[in-house]
Amino acid sequence: MTARVLVAGATGVIGRALVPLLSARGHHVTALVREVSGAAGPGLDGVVVADALDPEAVRAAVVSARPEVVVHQLTALRGPTAEGLERTARLRTEGTAHLIAAAEAAGARRMVAQSIAFATAPRGGPVLTEDAPLHVDAPDPGWALTARAISELERRVLGAANLSGIVLRHGTLYGPGTLYHRDGAIRGAVARGRLPLPESATGVTSFLHVEDAARAAVRAVEADADGVFNVADDDPAEAAVWLPEYARLLGGLPPRTVPAPLAERLLGWLTAHQLTAMRGASNDRIRQALDWKPSIPSWRTGLAAD
Repeated sequence: MTARVLVAGATGVIGRALVPLLSARGHHVTALVREVSGAAGPGLDGVVVADALDPEAVRAAVVSARPEVVVHQLTALRGPTAEGLERTARLRTEGTAHLIAAAEAAGARRMVAQSIAFATAPRGGPVLTEDAPLHVDAPDPGWALTARAISELERRVLGAANLSGIVLRHGTLYGPGTLYHRDGAIRGAVARGRLPLPESATGVTSFLHVEDAARAAVRAVEADADGVFNVADDDPAEAAVWLPEYARLLGGLPPRTVPAPLAERLLGWLTAHQLTAMRGASNDRIRQALDWKPSIPSWRTGLAAD
């Protein structure tokens, strides 16, 4: 069944991949953007303009679009800067509240929201389900802020009085527009041998191609299921596995090994956390409930082709 779908964040990494897929399925797609410049793209039937942090502007824009489904893909990340993390946290808290109120005012029936699978607390082991707690007590202030914002986003979306809600917790994204793509910072650092490997490189990353994230959002728009779903590939891998292999795929030098405390000083808390303590994400639930599976089952082939 086709629907009127409003995509908030249509010009973002996932939004750019999502809009054409929704259009190809026959949905009427409207983009909610902060500025009209750059909003044009294949598959769009309309554009409405509002700052997601302005509740009255969001309400007017969403009501004018008359969506049946609202897809929340709002972030402000251009790498893990303090400013980007802070604004993204506001988009996930205040912005989510504004979108829900506007969607209910517009008579929408459903909301699909972007979350992250790797914000879980590093407890239990190595691959976690959607029931794992979020890392709201992280020692790094920026990451604690992110986890708390994710927690509030999920609570608001799933608790909306007049909307069915579904939350997609994405794995670590690669593909166009990401840090792992051709001009991405991580790809460049790995290719040049500048991303060291901590001695205890047991952190597990679950990767996800941008196109597979977009395909999961399409499934969520069209499904009846509610709840939280991890969206990740089938090959969670420890840093000791994926980082040397990624370097090999890029034709770079093997990463040098450094003590864990030095790795944190060199890389910052978040990257060191990914390499030493992060947990992977099981995709069993979304496979069963939404009949979704990754078109690229492993980062081993996906990163090589990216």
